Order: sequence, then C-alpha cells, then structure tokens
Amino acid sequence: MSLWLYHREGDISVFNKIREDINSVFDRDPAARSVLEIFFCYPGLHAVWFYRVAHWLWLRKCYFLGRFTSHIGRFLTGIEIHPGAQIGEQFFIDHGMGVVIGETAEIGNNVTLYHGVTLGGVTWDKVKRHPTLEDNVVIGSGAKVLGPFTVGKGAKIGSNSVVVKAVPENATVVGIPGRAVLQEAKPETDERPDLQHGDLPDPEAKAISCLFDQIRSLEKKVQILSARLEEQEPKPKAKPAAKRTPAKLSVAKKAVKKPATPAKSSRSDKVE
Repeated sequence: MSLWLYHREGDISVFNKIREDINSVFDRDPAARSVLEIFFCYPGLHAVWFYRVAHWLWLRKCYFLGRFTSHIGRFLTGIEIHPGAQIGEQFFIDHGMGVVIGETAEIGNNVTLYHGVTLGGVTWDKVKRHPTLEDNVVIGSGAKVLGPFTVGKGAKIGSNSVVVKAVPENATVVGIPGRAVLQEAKPETDERPDLQHGDLPDPEAKAISCLFDQIRSLEKKVQILSARLEEQEPKPKAKPAAKRTPAKLSVAKKAVKKPATPAKSSRSDKVE
C-alpha cells in the first residue's frame, strides 16, 4: 500500500498503525471485547484515523483536502482534530464527543483524552498558540487546556478544569483556574497511563474542612475564656429588704373617718 502516515521517528505502514491503535484501545478501555467491536464502534479511534489521512495531506501542502478530510471526520465522530496538529503513538480518545484539538497542538505518546476536552489557543496571531502534551498525560472529561505551554510527562488534569499555565511532570491539576494539588514521582518503567482521574484530591473541600476545624478550635478557646471571666468577676451584693407595714395598721388607717361638719342653719330658722 502506497499511503504512508506521519511518525516522529520515521514512517510506518498503515496496517501496523491500525494494529497499534487497536491495541491501545484494548490496553486502556476495559469495555473493549473484540477487534471487530473496536474497529466499527469506537468514534475516538475513527477520529484518529481520519486525522492520520488529513495530516498526511497537510504535510504535502494539500491544505484544502486535509481540512475537508478533517471536516468529514468531525461530522461522523463529533471530534475535531486540526490536520496541522502533531500527535504521537498510542493516542486514545475515550467516547470523544466534543473533543477539539487545535492546529499547533503537540501530543506525545500514550496520551489519553476524555470527551469534551479542548486543546485551544488564546491568541489570533499565527504562532504556536496551542498546548504541548508530553507522554502519558491524562486529561479528564470537559477539561480545557488553553495556551502555548507544556503539560509535563505523567501529568493528570481533572474533569472540567481550566488550565492556562504550564503543568510540571507527574502533577495533578484541578480547579478553575487549574492549579497543581499533588505531584509525585513515578517509575520510568510504568508506560501505561494512570486512568484513576476520578480519585483526584479536592483542594476546595480540604480548605473548607480546615476552616471548620479552625472555627471549632476558636469556639473552645472562647468558651474557656468566658468561664475564666465569670470566675474573676465579683458577685453583686444583695440589696436589703424593704420594711413592710403591718397589715392591721393599714386596715386601721383605712377605718378612721373624718368628723362630719355641722350643717349651716337656714334663714327661715333665724327669723322668729
């Protein structure tokens, strides 16, 4: 077969490339049961194959045919890969709907993308404007990686994260904007990517938990200080009881009445 596809270390035949792509699906998708199922029912794999042909045309300056082939692949798979992008070996797109890979993006070997991932740019200038993913990178569903920076080997980007700056090797990035929350060394012999991106740490939950712990500690200190203040404050003296008049005396006072005044004699009594 006369068609040869792009490879970083040299050219490789189409049949060997197809076999390698199918094996990468077997290695990273436990739902894969047979070669026939993978060949006909995996849109992520179909998108990669459309990209291989489009990129081959793009390198030979058949720009329209390359873009048109890429457009057909987008229409059939829902995955948009610009033919100018550079993609390494054993590239795997799981499910794949909504994945967008820009023109100047560079992807290494054993990279895994889930659905809704965007490798986009942040400028209109005709320069390197899309990210570079090194080997064994895993990007969770819905994540956006925007800008001409590098995501280091073995890095993991959590679902729905927005990454706008470089990611160091073997780091775990989550949040909006994305920030590294974990970084650990991995053995060089481990070539398979770590797909446990659902177990990524949650820095916001950890921060809220720390705040609750601090609030509880402050409440205990306030209670201790309040108890000490209550012990040190002098107790108020009791007021002397008011004197009360006997009930009999009050009744006697009510019984005393004023003497009646004599009535004035009328004029008729004075006339004899």
